[in-house]
Amino acid sequence: MTRTRTMAVGLLLAAVVPLAACGGGGDPLATDTQPGAGGSTAAAAGAVKVGSANFPEASLLGEVYAQALEAKGMTVTRKFDIGTRETYLKAITNKEVDLVPEYSGSLLTFYNKDAKVTAPDEVYAELQKALPEGLTVLDKSAAEDKNSMVVTKDTASQWSLKSIADLAAHNSELSIGAPPEFKTRQQGLVGLKSAYNVVPSQFRPLQPQATVDALKNGQVKAANIFSTDPSIAANGFVVLEDPKSLFGSDNIVPLVRTEKADALKPVLNAVSAKLDTPALAGMVKEVVVDKKDAKDVAKAWLASVGLG
Repeated sequence: MTRTRTMAVGLLLAAVVPLAACGGGGDPLATDTQPGAGGSTAAAAGAVKVGSANFPEASLLGEVYAQALEAKGMTVTRKFDIGTRETYLKAITNKEVDLVPEYSGSLLTFYNKDAKVTAPDEVYAELQKALPEGLTVLDKSAAEDKNSMVVTKDTASQWSLKSIADLAAHNSELSIGAPPEFKTRQQGLVGLKSAYNVVPSQFRPLQPQATVDALKNGQVKAANIFSTDPSIAANGFVVLEDPKSLFGSDNIVPLVRTEKADALKPVLNAVSAKLDTPALAGMVKEVVVDKKDAKDVAKAWLASVGLG
């Protein structure tokens, strides 16, 4: 999830091979179309193509959006697991999809590498200004999942680590595992150097589950893992503090094509109003750890909040 989002979703990625957080087999833009049941906004919206990045949380959020729209009578085509941010933003720009789940802070720094704001409302306001013509964001949710730098308890103890800044004293022996795009992103090695003077002696580009395994096995000393990734709690990893807010706020927000915004807004804003971080983390755990089908998890949550 630099959302690097695309950032690495540890166990997350075991269940559904990830982006940086990698997609499943077959054509990522192949379609899965299901008709809705009817509703007043269906005609205005027409068929809606919902895409996602290629990691489990993104696909799960895409499924939540898709089912919520279907419940209002819209016909939805699913095009999940497209790829990294660079890839799925091309898809939405080229009208191959109409909607993707996004992360406010990561998307802002993608379009504006000089952005300095970190508070959720400020990030959201700046993001609205930074988006290219033809794209807009609907209401952000309270749910947040952002990039984090993670170490094992042993490393935290041996190196006396509390914050990301403490890694700089160990640059000569520091190895970092993360998705490939982490190497060139502001919410990645670029920002680690400029904000904290952290310059690892080795960078290992890895897919999410491989990142978790490498950290567990001592093949890397630190790793970039999404904050809602269940592997953090499962392995007792230590999330390092980010006092300079390199990773800022990363609230879940629907990114949509502007011409679809008015039709999608009532449904997706209602989803955002109900979605918070505990709910998101719980759903991710059900998919990644408990191995439940994302469609069933999304359906149950939507029903629980009256949106199914």
